[in-house]
Amino acid sequence: MKVLVTGVTGQLGHDCVNEFMSRGVEVRGVSSKDFSLTDGAAVEKYIREYAPDVVLHGAAYTAVDKAEDEQEKCMAVNAEGTRHIAKACAEIGAKLIYISTDYVFPGEGEEPYEVDDAKGPCNVYGKSKLMGEQAVQELLQKYFIVRISWVFGINGKNFIRTMLNLAKTHKELTVVGDQIGSPTYTRDLAVLLADMAVTEKYGVYHATNEGFCSWAEFAAEVFRQAGRDVTVTPVDSAAYPTKAVRPH
Repeated sequence: MKVLVTGVTGQLGHDCVNEFMSRGVEVRGVSSKDFSLTDGAAVEKYIREYAPDVVLHGAAYTAVDKAEDEQEKCMAVNAEGTRHIAKACAEIGAKLIYISTDYVFPGEGEEPYEVDDAKGPCNVYGKSKLMGEQAVQELLQKYFIVRISWVFGINGKNFIRTMLNLAKTHKELTVVGDQIGSPTYTRDLAVLLADMAVTEKYGVYHATNEGFCSWAEFAAEVFRQAGRDVTVTPVDSAAYPTKAVRPH
């Protein structure tokens, strides 16, 4: 089996490449330096020449707030870029694992979302990822759409790093307490995705670690495990207004 991983410089892409390598799988990780997702011809040429059996598409425009002002750029990468990837996979018969997000949902319910629940993105980023999902489903039969949330890993920026950096200069912090999610370790996700790649159990999946919490609860646990003496006070999202609406 030969695997191509896009977004190799990100948290998840980095861990996926390492996981496939640990299994003796031929894998290549690529970034925007190798080709632009917005250049359909370049995407198709690269994938055709490398001829992978599986493409794990983790590359994305992920600046959620910035996307509200850069809608065209966000859509070009996440929607059209994913369409280019899917089209290239269809041409060579490759499986596609598309990494999506909980942001495809409106995020206003009281219960965890099921795969087939009604979609309704509350921001541009979510809309772009949903359009990516639709492109994958339109062009392919051999696909896995995997929606993830609140990921953290060793490579790249994440909530844990941010909190630990703040702990260097703060003994008290206010953190959003009305947004609920499932913090998910990218190495665990990488194991799941590598397992998935060798199957033919195609479809749409939600993939997170077990349990759920608020950002404030997550921060408190980070400080507890790190042995940092920081008091966390939960606040409503309104205390930290953002350009893009977040799921609650």
